Amino acid sequence: MKMILETERLFLREMTMDDFDSLYAVLADPEIMQHYPYSFDEERVRSWIERNMKRYTDDGFGLWAVCLKDTGEMIGDCGLTLQNIEGQMLPEIGYHIRKDQQRKGYAKEPDYIDTKFHDMACGRKSINLDTFMASKAHVKALYNHYGADADINVVEGMMGLFDGYDRDL
Repeated sequence: MKMILETERLFLREMTMDDFDSLYAVLADPEIMQHYPYSFDEERVRSWIERNMKRYTDDGFGLWAVCLKDTGEMIGDCGLTLQNIEGQMLPEIGYHIRKDQQRKGYAKEPDYIDTKFHDMACGRKSINLDTFMASKAHVKALYNHYGADADINVVEGMMGLFDGYDRDL
């Protein structure tokens, strides 16, 4: 198994068929997957793993197993996949975390390293810009510098209604 990234409490690695039981506990949970267009049975979970294993080879990325660093236990998946969006194949980041492991801050740990996902998927330098941590002028200068020769700049939020909080107000 190839290790991809690690945070203080988690590590991400390529998933294998050995992860079936752990992933089934996540993907077959109707509450976790309530926004998916279909439910996951054993065949769909196996197919999910196979597709991600193929993505690692074809795209160099995919959804990775999210594992607790202290035990090695797989608690979900996260990463990038290419999705057809209005006729274009574009990278999308997603994750699924087992219900008993939610609300422990795990889902945002890989999000903290989004820049590494973006670097891998796009082959370009990616940075976090946060107006809470830096001035608006500094964020604007960095955005203009790193995005100057890009065909597209991706700006994503992490904290819902609180994202983009203006500390000057």
